[in-house]
Amino acid sequence: MTKTTVTVGLGSCGIAAGASKTFQKIKDLKETENIDFELRKTSCIGMCYREPLVEIVDETGTYLYGDINEDRAIEVIEKHINQHDPIREYIVYTDLFDAPENYFIESQVKIVLRNCGYIDPESIEEYEARKGYNAIREIGENKISREAVIQTVLDSGIRGRGGGGFPTGMKWKFANANKSPEKYVICNADEGDPGAFMDRSVLEGDPHSVLEGMIIAGYAIEATQGVIYCRAEYPLAITRLNIAIQQAHQKGYLGVNIFGIEGFNFDIYIKEGAGAFVCGEETALIASIEGERGMPRKRPPFPASSGLWKNPTNINNVETFANIPWIMINGAAAYAVYGTEKSKGTKVFALAGKVKNSGLVEVPMGVTINDVIFRLGGGIKQDKKFKAVQLGGPSGGCIPEYLSDTIVDYDSVNATGAIMGSGGMVVMDETTCMVDVAKFFLDFTRKESCGKCTFCRMGTMRMLEILERITNGKGAEDDLSKLEELAYQIKDNSLCGLGQTAPNPVLTTIKYFRDEYEAHIFHKKCPAKVCRPLLTYTVDEEKCTGCMVCLKNCPAKAITGERKKLHYIDQEICTKCGVCFSKCKFESIVLS
Repeated sequence: MTKTTVTVGLGSCGIAAGASKTFQKIKDLKETENIDFELRKTSCIGMCYREPLVEIVDETGTYLYGDINEDRAIEVIEKHINQHDPIREYIVYTDLFDAPENYFIESQVKIVLRNCGYIDPESIEEYEARKGYNAIREIGENKISREAVIQTVLDSGIRGRGGGGFPTGMKWKFANANKSPEKYVICNADEGDPGAFMDRSVLEGDPHSVLEGMIIAGYAIEATQGVIYCRAEYPLAITRLNIAIQQAHQKGYLGVNIFGIEGFNFDIYIKEGAGAFVCGEETALIASIEGERGMPRKRPPFPASSGLWKNPTNINNVETFANIPWIMINGAAAYAVYGTEKSKGTKVFALAGKVKNSGLVEVPMGVTINDVIFRLGGGIKQDKKFKAVQLGGPSGGCIPEYLSDTIVDYDSVNATGAIMGSGGMVVMDETTCMVDVAKFFLDFTRKESCGKCTFCRMGTMRMLEILERITNGKGAEDDLSKLEELAYQIKDNSLCGLGQTAPNPVLTTIKYFRDEYEAHIFHKKCPAKVCRPLLTYTVDEEKCTGCMVCLKNCPAKAITGERKKLHYIDQEICTKCGVCFSKCKFESIVLS
């Protein structure tokens, strides 16, 4: 008979939603009532919008329950475990009948996320039970050459998942060609895009896959040391990485002559970053590891020939390394089955913003943006109109609704003016002001600029000043031409990727939403009704009942009127705070 197991998702998303309390409540019930089941923990299952998540597996099948707080946990344990009566209304996924989120789970192709939500991330034994460390073990046992490993990675067609999309196998080949007694492998876990949480979820949910990918890379390029550069804002990821590294040491998977490969000595340590966005750029990242200020340098020389401590260095991001063990076990051809001609494999996306099903999804390259947002993401919250999606974070761009049939691969996304980036996908609806969005992302890159390049340091500041002027109702006729001129100057003259891509959100919003800029500049109106200085609150004479609620709640005392008589808003005094609009029960306050 199958022993009943109860598993609670304890990734950062689950913990934020109260999963720790849910886990403790289930643990208390198991101990105090002596209920016979195995209690396990895992990390993010991807369905962040239904956290806390509790999975029960018994002899009848698998049941995933969503939104399980402490009270519901008591109910689920009592009915499902004790009475053998699953609570259908709480079930979000099951292999027994059609449940609300069956499609969300079953339509994904999980390579990077193959273990996330299935294993206890703090158990190396559970990782090994799912073919963990088999890839590097087979390399050692079968004496597979370094060149053969690199060729497999080349044949798979995998491109770096950190944003640039450079062929991973080529990077490894360049690093291997440079002979040096000391070489390094760096995992870039400095995930700084607003709305992106792919790398964090992988590190929290399956840290050993990243370690194994780094070990394979270390073998392929003859490196002696690995470094994981992870931002300090990811404390749970760092904790689980440290546990994984300690467990790998205890098993002999890190150290001297590992996996029986004579002369292959490899170790890994973690460097905690201070959160500077520019340190996602590889030369700035290297400078930070060396104890210097995180600032990029000119290339060439590239890190493959002169990287960390001026030694040959290979840098890939978390998602790239997590793919490698699967590719080595299943073969390059199995990986290349997925994707398009020039973009092979799968891609993990973090769905955020105005989408119903926010969370983590992994899909084959080649699906459309529409597929991701409407089939997996469930569409737009409150069924409002889809307006745009921001791909690539502050370095990316906004793709409008009419281009949502664009397929997800590097070349197709680049053609829109956006970039794939690391996988953040921020969805926007009709209530989003695209000028305000451009201002938000430009403000972010301005603050994160290291200041080394004049064009990046000063150009982003000047662009932000223009955008602020526009959203404050003081835009001038030539502001759009000034923005475009500055944008191309910054792109052409900045040293690193931060400056070269910083204008992308502005350029794409001007390209696709020029009418919104013109409304702000020429008509002093915000079509999405977001930019506060451009809003006007008035009273609808036919709907106003004179209830005085708006008058009593107006903090600026801008509303006058008597009970049961028409009220008025003094536009000179009104601060456009919106309190009257939110308090009125008769919809008599008109926002324009």
